[in-house]
Amino acid sequence: MKKDLFDVENLVVVITGISGQLGFEYGKEFLLRGAKVVGLDISLSNYSRVLYDDFKSNFLFIESDVTNKQSLINARLKVNSIFGSTDVLVNNAAIDSPPSSPLAENGPFEDYPIESWDRVLDVNLKGVFLACQVFGPDMVRKNGGSIINIASIYGIVSPDQSLYNYRRERGEIFYKPVAYSASKSGVINLTRYLAVYWAKNNIRVNSLTIAGVFNNQDIEFLNVYCERIPMGRMANSSEYNGTVIFLASKASVYMTGHNIVVDGGWTSI
Repeated sequence: MKKDLFDVENLVVVITGISGQLGFEYGKEFLLRGAKVVGLDISLSNYSRVLYDDFKSNFLFIESDVTNKQSLINARLKVNSIFGSTDVLVNNAAIDSPPSSPLAENGPFEDYPIESWDRVLDVNLKGVFLACQVFGPDMVRKNGGSIINIASIYGIVSPDQSLYNYRRERGEIFYKPVAYSASKSGVINLTRYLAVYWAKNNIRVNSLTIAGVFNNQDIEFLNVYCERIPMGRMANSSEYNGTVIFLASKASVYMTGHNIVVDGGWTSI
């Protein structure tokens, strides 16, 4: 019988940021398809505990900090000893300044704190760089693998600051901050660099650009956001899984160095 092009059974998949909403969804989808999943994050969450409960033998959680190379090396050694070398790396860990952050975080660009810039770039960009440095050599040694870097629409277009007019109209000072956009732009070009660098080793490196995900946001924000997006809604948290499986599987065997945009049409306007 011909194998399914999208088969990921028995692949060793490392996912950073497993304790978050999307990390959980990616992990669950791989586990349902028979992969061995290693979730990295700074702590367990209710999401990652569910994966432990439902997929005990094929799921491993490792407490790890993507901004610390030694922490990632320790994680890789544990992965190798339990599951073997990594086949797929999903660089999902990222932080942003949520609307509830302190005023300085979401104030004017001119006043954006250097400390906030450093913190976001450390996780979102340096974290991807370090994870690729640490887990990529496993793929080089086995002459194959797939790296999937999660990017954002705000890495290819500027945030639409008019979405937050409703907050400014009620007297708040609020702007979508700069660091997240800069970090995700960097992720996209780091992806291209590594795709070329590792092409001779049969390692595919692609990025997935996503748009906003529904997570019980402020109704006023949802109204203006959904009016702006052609499909009229935010993504459900499971709706990026298909693209991640595609990029991990042989269905995308001749694809590297590309940025797939799954955004409900946001960047088409």
